[in-house]
Amino acid sequence: MAVKLRLRRLGRKKRPIFALVAADGRSPRDGRFIEDLGRYEPINEPAQVSLKEDRILYWLQQGAQPSDTVRNLLSKQGVMLQLHMLRKGKSEDEIQQAVSEFLAAREAKGESLKMTAAARRQQSLEAERKVAAEEAKKRAEEEKEREAELAKQKAEHEKLQREEAEAIRAKKEAEAKAELAAAQDAEANKGDELNQEDNVPAGTEVSADAVPTGEPVEGLAEGAADVAAPESAEAAAEETADETIEASADDVPESAPEAAADQAVVEEVEAEGGEATVAEAADATDEAMREEATSPEAVGTVEDADEASDASEEKSA
Repeated sequence: MAVKLRLRRLGRKKRPIFALVAADGRSPRDGRFIEDLGRYEPINEPAQVSLKEDRILYWLQQGAQPSDTVRNLLSKQGVMLQLHMLRKGKSEDEIQQAVSEFLAAREAKGESLKMTAAARRQQSLEAERKVAAEEAKKRAEEEKEREAELAKQKAEHEKLQREEAEAIRAKKEAEAKAELAAAQDAEANKGDELNQEDNVPAGTEVSADAVPTGEPVEGLAEGAADVAAPESAEAAAEETADETIEASADDVPESAPEAAADQAVVEEVEAEGGEATVAEAADATDEAMREEATSPEAVGTVEDADEASDASEEKSA
């Protein structure tokens, strides 16, 4: 007959109490049993276990087989350890010492007492709070890192903007300086041109394009002098001609009838309020002489002169 160590249900509805019994393996769970070996009350908090360890060890040594639930329960109470050391031939003291250390270790780990439902709920809540705190801490660290990264990017962006603004301002200042220098150069060139125009004699036109900007005007005075020279020569020639005419009019000898006639014609024209040159006077004089020569009296005079000339030639011959 195979003897098994198993639990037998007792108690009332929803308040179970289990009895650890040695029974025939062929009997039903709640049927007949051989010996009652203890009680197991899982509903109480903590669970209560009361066992007859010496009788359990007896049946185990006789070859009884515990069920899985009974084996776990006996292992937690140190019964299986006692059976193992008995089979190894250990002394009673060694067995008691080993069992005491085993139970102390389980108690230190909190495994000696069965946790109640409230304790399990509290433990679950504590675990959830711990996980939530860890997640919150992790999110805070990630948020901090993200803010630090954003601050770094913002600082780099502001630095880049400042550098670009500095470059643009420097470029504008350089352009303004270049424009100012160009304006000053243009003003200086304009002043030089005005000075050159002031130095050029009146009546001389000098092209601004012909004079290089900023270069000294060389030969400008010479060119102006060359341009003014003909005018001066013409003016001098006119003055000389007038003086000559006047001198000729004043110094005309009485033996120069033609010049005297010309001067007379000029003076006559000037007396009438007009103007006449010596050439016009000469033309008028020649015209008058031609009219006089073609007159009948002049013709007779010429013929008489020819006859007198012929008579003198005959006398001389």
